[in-house]
Amino acid sequence: MRKTHLLYLLPALAILSCTKDEITDQEFTEEQTTQISETTSLLANVEVAYPTESGKLKDVYFAGQKITVEQIDGDLIYEGDIIFSEDMVTSSEVKLVYEEGETPSQQKSVGRTSARWPDNTVYYAIDSNLPDQKRVSDAISHWESNTSLKFVKRTSQSNYIHFTTGSGCSSYIGMVGGRQNISLASGCTTGSTIHEIGHAVGLWHEQSRIDRDSHIAIQWDNIQSGTEHNFKTYAQSGFDGKEYTSSLDFGSIMMYGPYSFSNNGQPTITRANGSSYSVQRTSLSNGDLQGIKSMYPSTTSPTEPTYINGEYYTIAGLTVLRYYDNWYYNGPYGMRAVKLVNGIWYYR
Repeated sequence: MRKTHLLYLLPALAILSCTKDEITDQEFTEEQTTQISETTSLLANVEVAYPTESGKLKDVYFAGQKITVEQIDGDLIYEGDIIFSEDMVTSSEVKLVYEEGETPSQQKSVGRTSARWPDNTVYYAIDSNLPDQKRVSDAISHWESNTSLKFVKRTSQSNYIHFTTGSGCSSYIGMVGGRQNISLASGCTTGSTIHEIGHAVGLWHEQSRIDRDSHIAIQWDNIQSGTEHNFKTYAQSGFDGKEYTSSLDFGSIMMYGPYSFSNNGQPTITRANGSSYSVQRTSLSNGDLQGIKSMYPSTTSPTEPTYINGEYYTIAGLTVLRYYDNWYYNGPYGMRAVKLVNGIWYYR
């Protein structure tokens, strides 16, 4: 499944050093200089929505859990490149599960993300102003040739992905409804596009999985101040990492680079024993494919989704655990069984 040649990212300081040597006796236009800076930032962080900007940190509630996001230019950014819009979250905790017989309030609906694309079909459109559109077509071809997902150009469909220009690389998680952007700066490669499509079909980052401390070490002293929240596990954020593999997959295209959000050019993530690792942005790994196969099995009927016992899902605005073919919610009173009735969750 994996191509022969993998793209490995170099340490941030090495990139800066090489770039400086190469441009010493050359003059660049302002546009070229911007592209060099942009590409360098993207290589260091792999994928980020705003490589050269920082915003205000904000705690919000999504799908019954409190998460920390960064607010930049009207977007709410989670883990660098995952986008939430204001209508997906609330500033204070809201009631999402009711006792039987209780009348649900007419409160704002939150957590409408992580939905799967029906019929294993993703509709999409490409902005005519997006440069290098071949990276999109190549990324789509890679997904179609390795998974059961089909990508169809949108005609009048209301739910679709829109590939457009942006400051960096970013995407929403899962099908959120309506038009959802995958933003691609000029420095976002075909591999980065494969990564962002991964988010759009429901994959989260690999390094945030619940068991990650058995496999990697976070080097907190090397992390840029104010970006530490990007290194929480999904357990710390109230979510599960959807571990479709038995151990962390260093080859996953959804894995952070070892220098992501570094403040000094030193690694922010190493293997558990302190040694370095390489990140690839060439192809979906076997672990990625295993996860996608679980989420989008080729035999699944769109009216009868397959849910795996032991996995977490976000359904009707609530993150719930599938266990012995029942649903459970870890709320204010601990883990309790719940059921979904006409789009509303109730305690059993």
